[in-house]
Amino acid sequence: MSDKILEVENLTKSYDKSRPVLNNLSFSLTKGEVVVVIGPSGCGKSTFLRCLNKLEPIDSGVIKLNGKSISEDEKKVNEIREKIGMVFQSYDLFPNMTIIKNITLAPTLVQKRKKDEVIKEAEELLDRVGLLEKKNVYPRQLSGGQKQRVAIVRSLIMHPEILLLDEITAALDPEMVREVLQVVLQLAKEGMTMLIVTHEMEFAKAVADRVIFMDEGNIIEESSPDKFFTNPKTERAKQFLNTFSYEN
Repeated sequence: MSDKILEVENLTKSYDKSRPVLNNLSFSLTKGEVVVVIGPSGCGKSTFLRCLNKLEPIDSGVIKLNGKSISEDEKKVNEIREKIGMVFQSYDLFPNMTIIKNITLAPTLVQKRKKDEVIKEAEELLDRVGLLEKKNVYPRQLSGGQKQRVAIVRSLIMHPEILLLDEITAALDPEMVREVLQVVLQLAKEGMTMLIVTHEMEFAKAVADRVIFMDEGNIIEESSPDKFFTNPKTERAKQFLNTFSYEN
């Protein structure tokens, strides 16, 4: 691993002052690393990602990208979101635009890149995820898994330094989950820096360099996937993992 690309120091976020959603979190991510964040629903995982992408304001703390603070720089929100891309579980594709238009809109409009070059890259990325033949159809003509792969491509074409993935398989039927996870596994092999929130434990084992377990706005435990899933250190992590044992 190389130097730290993302650093979070004492991050606090509250919607209600009586109970912080994120409680003084500190965290770092190195270039090329894949970190998976797991924990019970409502523990602050998604809010954590949204704060990093500046979709949510923070109460206190510092967020640094490549050593420079981004937590107070409100004038460069779009630039930061280009560098820290995010994919949601809800796809958020424009229904009135074709797939190729959905993908090429931001790089041509926001980044002012040449249309021909952007279309060429979009087609290459669609080909990588097995959807080149769908470039001229509309989102309503795609399955959930196909829409999510398009959403990943739309983020990748902006050339982010970090990719945040927030429960990207949560809205999918089980048979569609695998096709999306395969794309993420391939990105990991290619060295994409990612921070992933998921409830897919087998996927977490396969893709993570490091696992972070959160509960009630706190980072309770972090370790390698081998250690976390076979020998968690905290009783709370053990309780959480036991809820998945009956599924097999």
